Amino acid sequence: MAEADLDVVIRQTAKQQYKSLVTAAKTRRDRLMKLAAGAKGAEARERYKLLARNTLEQGTAAAKRLQVAADNAADSYARSMRNALAEAAAKKPAERPAKPVKTPAGTTARKAKKPNKKPKS
Repeated sequence: MAEADLDVVIRQTAKQQYKSLVTAAKTRRDRLMKLAAGAKGAEARERYKLLARNTLEQGTAAAKRLQVAADNAADSYARSMRNALAEAAAKKPAERPAKPVKTPAGTTARKAKKPNKKPKS
């Protein structure tokens, strides 16, 4: 089995956390709505309903922020891995040792003679 990339793992973990956070917010909302239904006064009923509505709004907002942060982290990780692979691929040809220059068989490199500074008399 091939290893999963970390960006996929980050996204999966965030998805699980998103679901659990939204589920917890809905559970708390349902509890508050039950309290609202059982409240004796209209003022208490409205207060519980307001709390239930705000609880769900705040919970989903927190879950969305968590999801966005995880997506950004996963995208950043994937981008850095792509850049590292591209950099490694670009570096490989430059790391090869230079091959010695071959001269045709039977020829040798001769040094050019330097002209004499003093003229012969």
